[in-house]
Amino acid sequence: MAPAHQFTVLLSATRRGARLARLLAREQLRSWERTSEDAELIVAELANNAVQHGHVPGRSFRLVLAVDEKNTLRIEVTDARADRSPPLHPRRPSPEAESGRGLLLVEALADRWGADLGPLPLTPCKTVWAELDAPRGT
Repeated sequence: MAPAHQFTVLLSATRRGARLARLLAREQLRSWERTSEDAELIVAELANNAVQHGHVPGRSFRLVLAVDEKNTLRIEVTDARADRSPPLHPRRPSPEAESGRGLLLVEALADRWGADLGPLPLTPCKTVWAELDAPRGT
């Protein structure tokens, strides 16, 4: 079944592209009357991970937002590094570590999340996704 709403965009695998992903997600969700700070944070984290850990020179990353008939929001970020999948049970970093908390944030904010490999060997890529169920009261 086709999603009730869907938005897809290719972005450069740069810090600027990651920032743009969050801004575009905010505006798209606003146009669907589905504003969500949690969704924005998830998009920011997944886009940042695509830039830091999934970057392949000359390849972009893709952001997909989709809302289904049950009003579940699915966020997908696809990058070009199928060989670097995120741990599905991220570990808490040491208190002095400067990074490593992003997937813990995704895990805390999303109702579900995971990663899928692309159609190998044709398109080596991975998609990290997160779902947020319908906001309460809708």
